Amino acid sequence: MNKRWHAPIKLVVLIGVVVALPTASLAQGQVQVRVIMSGGFSAAFRELQPEFEKTTGIKLTVTRGASQGVGPDTIGAQLHVGVPEDVVIMSREGLDELIAEGWIVAGTDVDLGQSPLGMSVRAGAPKPDISTVEAFKRTMLRAKSVTFPSSTTGIYLVTKLFPQLGIAKEMAAKTTSTGVAAVAKGDAEIAVQPVSELLRAPGVDFVGTIPAGIQYVSVFSAAMVKDPKQAKASKEDPEERHGGAGHTGCWPHGL
Repeated sequence: MNKRWHAPIKLVVLIGVVVALPTASLAQGQVQVRVIMSGGFSAAFRELQPEFEKTTGIKLTVTRGASQGVGPDTIGAQLHVGVPEDVVIMSREGLDELIAEGWIVAGTDVDLGQSPLGMSVRAGAPKPDISTVEAFKRTMLRAKSVTFPSSTTGIYLVTKLFPQLGIAKEMAAKTTSTGVAAVAKGDAEIAVQPVSELLRAPGVDFVGTIPAGIQYVSVFSAAMVKDPKQAKASKEDPEERHGGAGHTGCWPHGL
């Protein structure tokens, strides 16, 4: 991520992890916090983790999962099968789904920051023109293959943007959900996903953000996860599922 986003991330992530301590496990006097997050926030978190652990003595165990979508690797699916976690960091849309399902401790959800959609190509490849909506559309149609995540932003591209541009049929024949790593390997020509997932990705060159008229800004949020027994009780009591902090509060917002 660029420096414009980095400092606020550092402050909010560290405070957010500390908030999770009441549910943390204790091992030989050391506090351990289990964090599961989506890919859009992982680059910044990897930079913060060593310094945070050294300063606080808190061990962070980090795993990955998709914010939304289908399959066993989504954050929701992992929670459903009993994977123990203390904190989730994911898209706001995905977190709202977990809140509705009763997985989140009421009042602990906070928006950490946001990242716009961008594009990358394989390192050294010509950078296409995406300066306008029409230029972006032409680039999509000319590309032999396009990849994006299967999670929140991928859902936006497939269900909203491509139909809006009138290119849904053409794109369906040449898109994959493997993400930017496929571009680095030469398996896809273009990657479209949050800028936070592109800037530090190896083997690719960043082209830029997509035009404002069709932009989708991902909001990354964090919250404490209930233990499975609490979550089950919440599902049985609808009143327990509401009352979270939502999009406002006393915490800093924005990356």
